[in-house]
Amino acid sequence: MSVILNNRMKTPDGTILESIHRHDYVTHTDANGKEYMLDGGFDYVRCSANGDEEMLTVTSDDSHEVIREVVKWGTYGKDGDKPLCYVKVADLNPYHLRAILETQQWHMRPALYKVMQDEAKYRDEQFNGTLNTESKGKAS
Repeated sequence: MSVILNNRMKTPDGTILESIHRHDYVTHTDANGKEYMLDGGFDYVRCSANGDEEMLTVTSDDSHEVIREVVKWGTYGKDGDKPLCYVKVADLNPYHLRAILETQQWHMRPALYKVMQDEAKYRDEQFNGTLNTESKGKAS
């Protein structure tokens, strides 16, 4: 069964709308004067239908190469004292990725945990079993 991993839409003027959780209703009045909306986060997709928008929704059926570039992880920094920011899975520090896999399994949606597992496997395959360690200790 396909699972929504990222719920986004691109309007004609290039604006990207992203709904990140259930009932996260986002809107935009485009340069063309039309109103665009998106809702549903990871649970469902509800959107305007002007006919000129581009749906960018990513599901578990997409390739990992696509998924890793759009799925994000929320972080408060290494010490938990920074404002919340979202980092693409592809940009996670390898030590942060490992820590997520070791400590967050029971605190996240199973589909997101699988994305993290797939990312670790992807990196192992890309780097012949060694993770890039040049950013050791930096938060991401």
